[in-house]
Amino acid sequence: MKIKELKIRTQNLERQILFYSDKIGLELLFRSEYEAVFLVGESKLKLVKSKESLPYHFAINIPSNQENEALKWLKERVEILRDGKNEIQDFEFWNAKAMYFYDLDKNIVEFIARRNLKNESQADFDVASLLEISEIGMPVNDIRVAFNKLNEISNLEQFDGGLERFCAIGDENGLFICINKNKKDWYPTGDKAHSSEFEIEYEHNNREFVVKFINGDLRKVDKID
Repeated sequence: MKIKELKIRTQNLERQILFYSDKIGLELLFRSEYEAVFLVGESKLKLVKSKESLPYHFAINIPSNQENEALKWLKERVEILRDGKNEIQDFEFWNAKAMYFYDLDKNIVEFIARRNLKNESQADFDVASLLEISEIGMPVNDIRVAFNKLNEISNLEQFDGGLERFCAIGDENGLFICINKNKKDWYPTGDKAHSSEFEIEYEHNNREFVVKFINGDLRKVDKID
């Protein structure tokens, strides 16, 4: 699964543009009064101005050998969200290491180095080391319903977890992080998980899909070329 574009809402478009362009250094591909589009490696992040928005969680893949370099780079720009004293979180069961920070909307953004992808880099870590958007958080009331819908739309399978509390759906290049929002909050902060509206365009098995997540429900959108 390859996430081509993730569209999320913001009440603070101008501030978020400054954050992602000046602080993080993402290339701004397009901007208008109502939206902005940034390049994140092989993906795009679209921010859409809205009167209402609640925080999201999403992740970005980085080279599998550069979590320490990424942490140093990030600490020059943002405050790292910790689990206890740990700035880098070791997910042994995924063979991955990750770090987290807030953007200006209190979205929890994650950089994750996945050893299994074997995408090592010897270059100095910078914004060009951000490879792709690899996760979008999807809090729901019923994981089984959400999984069945994604499987029906695009034949996505479970990557990890179960159907009661936490389920990662897809693969290490692209995952829906589906949680039961009545049983689980966001790691590592314990922030309440909201069913924040998003739209995602992704590729799976050489087919392209557009899916909207609205009011905790998934809906396939016909792609117009």
